[in-house]
Amino acid sequence: MVQQSIRIASYNVENLFSRPRAMNQPEDVAGKVLRAHARVNELFEREVYTPDVKAEILVLLKELKLLRDDGDVTRRSTFAILRRIRGRLLRRPQNDPDGSEVTVVASGRGAWTGWVDLITDRIEEKAISNTARVIREVGADIVGIIEAEDRITLARFTDSLLLHPVESEPLYPNVMLIDGNDPRGIDVGILSAGAYPLGVMRSHTTDGPFGDRVFSRDCPEYWFTFPAGSALAGQRLVVLVNHFKSKFGGNDPASIARRKRQAKQVADIYDDLRAAGVDHVVVLGDLNDTPDSEALQPLLADTDLTDIASVRPFDDGDPDEDRPGTFGNGTKSSKIDYLLLSPSLLARATGAGIFRKGVWGGVNGTLFPHFETIEADHEAASDHAALYVDITLD
Repeated sequence: MVQQSIRIASYNVENLFSRPRAMNQPEDVAGKVLRAHARVNELFEREVYTPDVKAEILVLLKELKLLRDDGDVTRRSTFAILRRIRGRLLRRPQNDPDGSEVTVVASGRGAWTGWVDLITDRIEEKAISNTARVIREVGADIVGIIEAEDRITLARFTDSLLLHPVESEPLYPNVMLIDGNDPRGIDVGILSAGAYPLGVMRSHTTDGPFGDRVFSRDCPEYWFTFPAGSALAGQRLVVLVNHFKSKFGGNDPASIARRKRQAKQVADIYDDLRAAGVDHVVVLGDLNDTPDSEALQPLLADTDLTDIASVRPFDDGDPDEDRPGTFGNGTKSSKIDYLLLSPSLLARATGAGIFRKGVWGGVNGTLFPHFETIEADHEAASDHAALYVDITLD
């Protein structure tokens, strides 16, 4: 018997097995480390290291605690490592405890090979198990995954923790992730059940000029075909998975402008798909801003895409209060995750909701129901709730 509906979900898992150590620090500390890491690697790529570039490199390495040595993963206060493959970047005099005499001796990118890596720590096993439980209980046919390390890690996660309880076969045999532009290796991917084998894939990592790419990660297109025997048999379904520029560490004008540029590019990709005759399109992911934000208007206001919050019935995952948010405590200001539908899919939507049982709500975790297997905030599956929508195929 052909399945007469499809469930599509979006879930920011906040990494599966490991995450940058800095991300476990207070936001001001983490933001400073992440910005320094991104900026110093950007400066390393300069063809010529001018005096100003050298001075900034030293400031950033000091912020990363890499001025006196290359870093040590065993030091819990160290969040990054300087990897040197060829050539010499720095001169580090002896008897210079504060690093005030350290100098950059490399003349530019051609003089040495290396970069700064963020140190990662393993995620607690209970949190990993709870992440898998969220995906199992949501039970979607297609799941957009945000913040996964890489395809092999995503496949290991699904093949070991998302198996059919009787047949011991993967619930999601189709696992794909295309490496994006984030140097931390925080990428977006897709899982799909056997009825929805992955067809065409198209990456947008290179959208925009060299050195100023549009997407912080990627906006991959994943193409599927509705199964034979359904009302949409043979028709195409395209899912665009996104993770926009974060506000983490600050929401400055450059951050807002970057998200707006990304929203406009996704809108253009969507418009091109529709113009090419693709009626069934889903845009999903962590867009890192609220529905009323200036940054998201090119996508939310200037296209005919509709948020699943408009679908009825809609379950916000909280039996007592109205919680539209998808992050943390679920307040209105924390609605940053989205599942957007083209008109043809919206017309077939029969229900939607927010699944927040993997989130620890509030200081004591009691703001809304969560899994009994989550006994503390560090055991939560994610700070993000999952989103889902049901589409009839009758």
